[in-house]
Parts: sequence; C-alpha cells; structure tokens
Amino acid sequence: MTNQQTRTKNSGSIRNAAVIGSGVMGAGIAAHLANAGMNVLLLDVVPRKLTEDEEKKGLSLSDASVRNRLSAAAAARMAKAQPAQLYDSSWVKRVTPGNLTDHLMSLGDVDWIVEAVVERLDIKQEVLASIESARRPGTLVSTNTSGLSVAAMAEGRSLEFRRHFAATHFFNPPRYMKLVEVVPTDDTDPETVALLTELCEKRLGKGVVLAKDTPNFIANRIGSYGMMITLADTEAFGLTVEEADALTGPAIGRPKTATFRMLDLVGLDTLLHVVDNVRERSADEGERATFERPELLARLVSLGRLGEKSGEGFYRKLKGEDGRSRIESLRLDTLEYGEQRRVSSPVIDAAKAAKGAAAKARALLASDPNHKHARFAWSTLKKTLLYTAAQVGIIADSITEIDRAMRWGFNWELGPFELWDAIGLEESVARMKQEGESIPAWVEEWLAEGHSSFYRVSGQKRFHAAPGGFTAEKEEADVISLAALKSAGRTVFSTQGASLIDLGDEVACLEFHSQNNAIGGEVLTAIRQSVQEVSRNWRGLVLANEGRNFCVGANLVLLLMEAQNGEWDEVEEIIRFFQDSMLRLKRLDRPVVAAPHRMTLGGGVEACLPADQIILSPETYFGLVETGVGLIPAGGGCKEAAALAAQRAAAASGGGRGSADIQQPLNALFETIAMAKASASGHEAKKLGLLRSQDRVIARQDARISEAKRAVLELDRAGYAPPLEERIAVAGKEGKAVLKLAVQSMRLSGMISEHDAWIGGKLAHVLAGGDVKPGSEVSEQYLLDLECEAFLSLCGERKTQERMSHMLATGKPLRN
Repeated sequence: MTNQQTRTKNSGSIRNAAVIGSGVMGAGIAAHLANAGMNVLLLDVVPRKLTEDEEKKGLSLSDASVRNRLSAAAAARMAKAQPAQLYDSSWVKRVTPGNLTDHLMSLGDVDWIVEAVVERLDIKQEVLASIESARRPGTLVSTNTSGLSVAAMAEGRSLEFRRHFAATHFFNPPRYMKLVEVVPTDDTDPETVALLTELCEKRLGKGVVLAKDTPNFIANRIGSYGMMITLADTEAFGLTVEEADALTGPAIGRPKTATFRMLDLVGLDTLLHVVDNVRERSADEGERATFERPELLARLVSLGRLGEKSGEGFYRKLKGEDGRSRIESLRLDTLEYGEQRRVSSPVIDAAKAAKGAAAKARALLASDPNHKHARFAWSTLKKTLLYTAAQVGIIADSITEIDRAMRWGFNWELGPFELWDAIGLEESVARMKQEGESIPAWVEEWLAEGHSSFYRVSGQKRFHAAPGGFTAEKEEADVISLAALKSAGRTVFSTQGASLIDLGDEVACLEFHSQNNAIGGEVLTAIRQSVQEVSRNWRGLVLANEGRNFCVGANLVLLLMEAQNGEWDEVEEIIRFFQDSMLRLKRLDRPVVAAPHRMTLGGGVEACLPADQIILSPETYFGLVETGVGLIPAGGGCKEAAALAAQRAAAASGGGRGSADIQQPLNALFETIAMAKASASGHEAKKLGLLRSQDRVIARQDARISEAKRAVLELDRAGYAPPLEERIAVAGKEGKAVLKLAVQSMRLSGMISEHDAWIGGKLAHVLAGGDVKPGSEVSEQYLLDLECEAFLSLCGERKTQERMSHMLATGKPLRN
C-alpha cells in the first residue's frame, strides 16, 4: 500500500480486526473492538496437551475444538464476565476464536491487528514476525505493551511493516478505562499515528495521549514512581497503610483505592516487573536508584502475597463465622495482619471538609504543616511533582499529555501540573528550594520569565506551558466543555442546583450540579425557569452535565424526612411539583435532547423521558429503580412507561389499540421497573425497553453534549412542533390482574418478599391504568394522579421508610 493509500483510510474503514493473545488484556481488547462494531478474529497458540475433560470425550490434539480451546474459552468468558466486557452479551458473536497455526493466513483479511501476548520481548518479536508473514501490505499493526521498547519489537521487520506499526497501550479493563497511550517509533508514519488516534477516539471512545518510546511510557512511569515514593515515605514517617491510603486517595483528588489498595489491585508482582523495566532501561543513575526493588515489596512477593489475585497483599479479606466479610491490614513492621484501623487527624479532616480536588490538596498541606500527616503528604507530592517535571520531553512532549495520562489512566482528578498550579507554583517551588531540592531547569526558566502557573485560561481556550511561552491546548474534536463555557462567561443563569449555559448557535444546556446531581426543588425550579427562557430566546435545550453521574435520582433525604414527620401534604406537593416540571419540559415549544452518562437512575431517567430524543453514552447505567427503596416512579416514569407499552402495541398491530396488544410490552416494562433493573450499558437500556426508536447510543462519551446540540439543531431545522397531549390506551383491570398474578407467583416461589409484592401490586395498578375497561384511553394527568396516589401510600409504609433510610446510610438496597 502506498503512502497515498494510507492517507485515504479513516476509522470508519476499519471493519475487521484480529487480536493475538486471548489472556486478560487480549480478551478485553477483543471485546471492546466488538463493542465498536468490528468483526474480531481472536487467536492464541495451539495447546500442547489435552485436558482431562477432552480426554474423556475422546478428542485429540488435531480436533478444532482443542486447537482453538484457549481463544474459545476466552470468548465464552467474555460473554459472562463481571464487570461486563461487552455492551451487549450477544455481541460475542462478533468474535471468532481461532489459533495462530491454522488461522494465521486469515490475518490477510483484516484491517487492524492488535498483538497482546505475554510481556516478553522475544515472544513479541516472534509473533510480529508471524504477523508480517500473513498480513497484507498497509494493514495496521499495533502492540499492547505496558512499557517494553516498541522499536525493539519491530527489529528485523520490513520498513513497510514498521511504517504501519506502533503501540496502543490500553489500560485494564479496556472497556472502562479511558486512556490509550499511542506510542510510535521513529519509523512509524504520521498517517498511521493519526489513524490509530482516530480509531481509539472515535470508534472506541477512548482518550488518546501520544507517548514516547521510553520505559513504561507516561502513566505507568509516573504512577509507579508515585507508588515507590509513597511506600518509602510510609516507612520513613512511621505511618500505617491505612494512614498512607487516607492521605493519598480522595484527600488529594485521587481514587479511593489510593496507594496500597491500588497496589493490591494491580498486583505486587506486576509493580516489581514495572520497576525492573524502568531500572534496567534507564540511563540515569539517580532514577535507577529510585527504582531499586523495595525490600518490603520483594519480601511480600516471595511469600506469595501478590495482592487481590492471591487473596492477600497490603490488605486481606476474611469471612467470619457469621458469614460477614471483614478487611484486615498489613502491619509493616511485623508483616502480620490485624484489624483495619480507622484513621483521623486534623489534617485529614481539613481535606475532607474542603470542596474539590484543588481545595483538598491545599487544605491537606496547609492545615497543620508540622503534623506528620501534612509532612508526609508534602514529601510524597513534592517528589512526584519534581520527578514528573524532569520527564517532560523524555516521556512526552507536553505537560498536557502527562496530565491527561494521569487523569485518564489513574483516575486522578488533577494531573501533576494541574495539581502543582492548585497548590501554588511559585510558593511551592520556593519551599522546595528552601528544603534543598533541585528544580528542573525548564521550570526555573518558566518562573524566571514571569509565569506563575503552568496553565492559563483565556475565554474558552486553555493554554499550557511550552517552549517560548503558553501554547493553546489541542482541543478534542466534537467535545464541548461546560466548565470552559462557564469560565468564558457563557452562563445564562445559575442557582445552587443547576445552571443554564449557552452552547452557541442559540442552543442552551441545563446542567445539574446539586449534591450527587439529585433532583430536588432547586433543580425542578431551574427546569421551569429554563423552559420559559428557552421558549422565548433559544432554538432548543440540551440536558447534560459533567458530574461523576448524570443523576442518581430524586432527593431521598427530603422525602424521608417529610414522610417520617407525617407531612403528607408536603410529600404530595413535592411529587406534583416534580410531575408538573416534567410535563412543562415535554410541552416546551423548542426541541429538547437529553445526553445522560454513567448513573442515570430513578428521577434521572424521568428527567430524560420528556425529551424529544435521548443520546446515551455507552457507559450509561439507566433504570427506573425506585422499587429498590420501596417506592414506584412518580415523576412521570410510570406514565411514560404506560405510553411506551401502548405505542409498541400499536406499532406491532399496525395501528390497532386492543388491550391484548398492550399486554406483552406492558409485561416486559413491568418486570424491568418492578425488579429495579438498570442497564449495564447504554445499549442494554434498549433491551430493558426504556428507550424509544429515536433514542440512540454514541461511541464516545465525551462527544455526547456536542452530539445532543447537533440533534437539537436538526430538529429545529426540520420545523419542530411539540408533542400534543396524549390519550394513552391502557390494559385496564384485566391487564392489572395478569401483572398481579406474576407478582403472586414470584412471592409464592420465594423470589420476592411480602413488601416487594405489595409494591408490585401498586405498580401494576398504575401501569395498567387502574380498574378501567381494557383498551380504555386515559389522559396523562389521570396516570400521574395514579402515580401520586400510589407513591403517597408507599411513603407511609414503615418498611419503605426502612428501605429509604438504609439506602441513604449504606448506598445499598434493603430487601425487607
């Protein structure tokens, strides 16, 4: 294939792929390529001997089922994996198992080959040689390596092969982790890098950073250094593992896994492998010394304490005689385990009280500088920042690539340079100097030029430190940042619970930002205010936000408090206010498009259903789950479900409205809501029956707001007219009897509790439209009244209040 032919390729032309290696990473990558709609050939080696089961069946090493055993077993696990590897378990059909001996020449039929075999250079070189013998010229080839030399792997391969070869380092698990490090060699064509980047971003929904071919690339290089420093400082400051984790997790804007829990998840032996790789390939003596194997880590590995995969590492989980699990932690001085200890100090408390990662970091370092917790936090942070700064130009060309790698690969809220800005660049460098630290020359020069931060925001653009001054940060295509728009003064109005933001082109976005994005009075008031504003001055409205989750539901705290106090008029007012707000949203004379992401539950779903279209990201966990807290959907969710059943019945019968037609779709929706089912992906939400034909899932979560804006404009250009008030055909008394019979059957079989059955009966009454004649057409308000009545009744139940209290206290449902 010529250079010109390579340029004409785009990510949409990559339809068939092959993954070599069916281990944890290979299978995970194959599953995610199938998620992207690709047909995937999954190859592994031919087994050398039969299993006991194969011998019993009389099979031989020449049987295809034996020869394909490794990849076939991986595909079978893929369909059942938890957490799920596939957006839809049926998509495992897109994966074809095979082996490297019999199916090697099939590599000539694919567009992209991903090598994901064991992390040994000699084995990877051997596999790449086999790939070259079978691939057609111009085919993309990438290696999934966590840090071996990419150039060394390609030694001995033709120039044409090397031009189309690079690393694509996926983070585990491939479906869920956003980061992919693309690592070219000196021989890799720029067109190959561009195509791999486009593939990973647009088709796979990933965040791509361009890394240099250095040991462990970006994220693992910085992350492993941070773990090494934290381990050393934990011992030096005499801290427990619990103390170190309390100081290196959410207190500084990092995940709850912090350091030692993360080490257990990664595997202590895996970290030693990463450490060895850096040390053996580094030319810097200081760095080699830093990456010497920690004696404690080596000792634990020698004892077989590898972390979660062996059952014990820095923590271990035990099950008591009562069946309950308990966590024990390692005592670093004796290597014995003991009961996990609660950690508290003025330093930790100050960080917990602060809002946002930047404020938490400042509080952690400044609350009591003489406390050993503050000194430890400063020591580990200082060393990590200085080491990271020293790697600029070595592991990546820009600080943005490094910050994104740590945010996307290790789930840090702030990358190292963003965090450095947050604690004060000038002040922190002055303190480092006072303590005798050596500052990287480029940082000294940057400060000497009069700069006081690594980043600067001007309008909607962000600029980062670069040779010659600030350089505009490369914007991700099709990504709209609400935070950037707000910084640029594009807020139309803002309340404590929500803001209306100008997206441009006369489209507005309503952003929830209440606690957990739960829907309460302030959010509902903002919805009403937005409806009025958009009707007067805008072409349409997007519902979206950039919170951890779109919306976890209604404000349970307020509902529980009013219910426990017997303030039934107040509870009814809350429900009516919610219902009326959703109706106003549905009747808005401008198009509305919802763009939910991650947890979109209960009231979050009810906020989406009035929209003309819902655009979901793949990682949208969508469900009307109110029965889990002893209630039913009452913000219009039951009404919309009844309408969906009627619409599906009419479509299936060619426009007829008979009650028999309604029963089947109603049964399915009843089961979904009664069992509090939530989708494990945006695609699965369709299977649950909660989406309409116009709703769709896009591949890239970060593009959801941009795509929703486009959908609003398309609806507007088509001459938008709001939906008319519906008359909804319902199943009535007979349909309710069918639903209640199913509930009774489940109760008698022991599948549900008595209270579950009581809730199910209330839900059946509402979804079927009460006791009217089968096929009756009722108004939306009629169904809303049934919702409200059932909801109020359930709120008065002691067991429902117990469920609500338990959910608020533990975040888990109570089955009483």
